[in-house]
Amino acid sequence: MRFLCTNDDGILAHGLDCLVRAAEQIGDVTVVAPDREQSATSHSLTLHHPLRPVRRGEHRFQVDGTPTDCVMLAVEALMDTRPDFVLSGINHGQNMGEDVLYSGTVSAAMEGLALGIPSVAFSFAGGDLRADIAKLDEQVELLVPLLRHLTSLPAFPEGTLLNVNLPPLRADEIKGIRLTRLGRRVYSNSIQPMQDPWGRKIFWIGGGEISWTGSDDSDFQAIRDGFVSVTPLHLDLTHRDMLETSERWWRAP
Repeated sequence: MRFLCTNDDGILAHGLDCLVRAAEQIGDVTVVAPDREQSATSHSLTLHHPLRPVRRGEHRFQVDGTPTDCVMLAVEALMDTRPDFVLSGINHGQNMGEDVLYSGTVSAAMEGLALGIPSVAFSFAGGDLRADIAKLDEQVELLVPLLRHLTSLPAFPEGTLLNVNLPPLRADEIKGIRLTRLGRRVYSNSIQPMQDPWGRKIFWIGGGEISWTGSDDSDFQAIRDGFVSVTPLHLDLTHRDMLETSERWWRAP
């Protein structure tokens, strides 16, 4: 089995190393990842300057671009054979609810899916990876059977990627795995007004407080309860119920 591993935290990120260690126990791994952190870049492509892949070892490349760039470049230029799966992560932080719309981790998996390759995104739902690095290291051995299961599904859902969030727990504390739906999260006080060195007003996006809502089978609730969350996501954003009611809201003149 051939895996393409990438991320949005950069090629030196510890989470990527953990994902590679797990995937190497199942198949052959090629790593193509950004040369620096690309968090919250979503599904952006680099269109205004050329990309320069740098070889960092056998089947290892760093790219001065986004996670989406990395997947496209890997599949169409750097790999001799298309991968069987694209694996993205392990992100240093959760990717649940509306986070998936901003996440470079999830978007790398989306690009794999857009290229016709089954894809899985992985995130570690801890607040401070430095404090939880031993927990993530422990979870590598749990990832191996999870990867074996996900990559051996008789029919990987067409047009669907899997978004996996790992709870910030020791391996022996994790209660199991839940198939979940996206919850809802709301940030408050996430815009920080500041001044630059010349006294001009600037704003920094980040921080703030997060509140979560959702049903019992939502992703954040699974993490809160000590389970691994696996959420199927598809690229078709069409609101099908509204299509079925079209006659009630539009009539041609």
